[in-house]
Amino acid sequence: MKIIISNSSSLPIYEQIKQQVKAAILSGALEENQVLPSLRALAGDLKISVLTTMRAYNELEQEGFVTSIQGKGYYVMPRGSQLMQEQFLREVERSLEEAVRAAAMANIGDEQLIEMLELLLEVQ
Repeated sequence: MKIIISNSSSLPIYEQIKQQVKAAILSGALEENQVLPSLRALAGDLKISVLTTMRAYNELEQEGFVTSIQGKGYYVMPRGSQLMQEQFLREVERSLEEAVRAAAMANIGDEQLIEMLELLLEVQ
């Protein structure tokens, strides 16, 4: 797992870590039940505080993306878990809202937008 921290970003470092891990989980780059780098290893690699990595991992756990097993580390939650499913639903909702806004800006009507979605569903 490759995490890149930008000092010029307006996002705090823990948030940058959280977003990149979340994106890797949602894209499938991190598979379910896969162990994440240890807090100390990630902090050492990124040359940041262990507390910063802990905050990122804890927030990922609160949001349902990872789970911690004491003494063993943090693991990616199975895709079938209720919290993970809820996260996927939220991601789909965000994407659909963005598509609806873009369609409105392009003066694409509901019927045409639905046709586009149906075509995309057929390709899958």
